[in-house]
Amino acid sequence: MGNTFTSLHCHFVFSTKHREPWISHEIEERIWSFLGGIARENGMKPIRIGGMPDHVHMAVGLPPTLAVSKALQQIKGGSSKWLKETFPAMRGFAWQDGYGAFAVSKSNLPTLTAYIEKQREHHRRKTFKEEFVALLVRHGIDYEERYLWD
Repeated sequence: MGNTFTSLHCHFVFSTKHREPWISHEIEERIWSFLGGIARENGMKPIRIGGMPDHVHMAVGLPPTLAVSKALQQIKGGSSKWLKETFPAMRGFAWQDGYGAFAVSKSNLPTLTAYIEKQREHHRRKTFKEEFVALLVRHGIDYEERYLWD
């Protein structure tokens, strides 16, 4: 076969440092747009981005040449710098050190995008910690509770 064809989709989840509520409703759309821009600049295809004041969900398509760790380094590093420079009140902002990255089939993207769109509704019933642990369990990822939260 002369060419390479891939369909690589991920659900990225990461929070603000200590899950502090830095992302206000007034600026969240600017943040989601900026995260999408960073993704595009680095060869990713942003599909849906959203979240809550203390965390972000991103549905993205990845090129086969980009490692998940590098993708998140670019997204988190670039956005952290931009947030501090753009919003004076966010000079102390930081993302958590880690992240969650989950493979998603193309057939499940509509479910994921709906999930991201309904974050406010979802978090009326479940905390971020409960949500993240549920994602780890659903994807069969072993974890130790003491290492999840900084």
